[in-house]
Amino acid sequence: MSTSSESVLSASPAAVATGAPVRGTRLTLSGARLGRPGAPALDGVDLDIAPGEILTVVGPSGCGKSTLLRTLAGLLPPLAGEITQDGHPLNGPSADRALVFQEDALLPWRTLRANIELPLAIRGVPRAQRREQAQAWLERVGLGTQARQLPHRVSGGQRQRVQLARALAARPRAVLMDEPFGALDAQTRAGMQDLLVEVLHGTGATVVFVTHDVDEALFLGDRVALLGAGGLVAVRDVPRPRERGAHDDPARLALRRDVLTSLGT
Repeated sequence: MSTSSESVLSASPAAVATGAPVRGTRLTLSGARLGRPGAPALDGVDLDIAPGEILTVVGPSGCGKSTLLRTLAGLLPPLAGEITQDGHPLNGPSADRALVFQEDALLPWRTLRANIELPLAIRGVPRAQRREQAQAWLERVGLGTQARQLPHRVSGGQRQRVQLARALAARPRAVLMDEPFGALDAQTRAGMQDLLVEVLHGTGATVVFVTHDVDEALFLGDRVALLGAGGLVAVRDVPRPRERGAHDDPARLALRRDVLTSLGT
């Protein structure tokens, strides 16, 4: 499997069936104070997330990473400032923005394919069409032969593949990911990172990916946002190309040192 986001996916039946690319959305925070009343986690946040980019977010535990993600998902209203999507106020959850958690959150009584079908059913996609699309996504994440399995019959990494497929099957314009690979072992985690890059290529979706892992942030992100106690510390561009072997690249090593220094680690 290629580890480069610039690699071109073949025009397989699975890729065709999953639909044409969506238009990514712009998410903007202006002077935002985020958190719960009386207990803000972040204050004065100014951040512009471009359509179609992968923004990774790193910071120490308790710095507000998950709060930022839940605010962008529309689950937490800002305490002050403004949050917009394509210039319009972001008010509440939307099918345009899919949220992916560390826990896979699959319905245990539904097969893998039926789990992927769920958001399509909610959108009113006809049964035959949603089954075809769900099967195509299973094939795209390497689980085409596991369609009728129940979640407890497959591994944690395979469940995360299904969760990713379910999120993307609904064709969201933004995918918000809260440490989705944090519970996986190192080898499975690396495989999921590669898969995420490959599957996202060509979808057009904007991605905000929260992680504790600096190396994961630098591998996946087009830019990396650094959160510290109470606010946004900095946003850095990540050198390209995106390659596993690039961890020894001087520019990437310099950025890694900069990120670690900014985070005080």
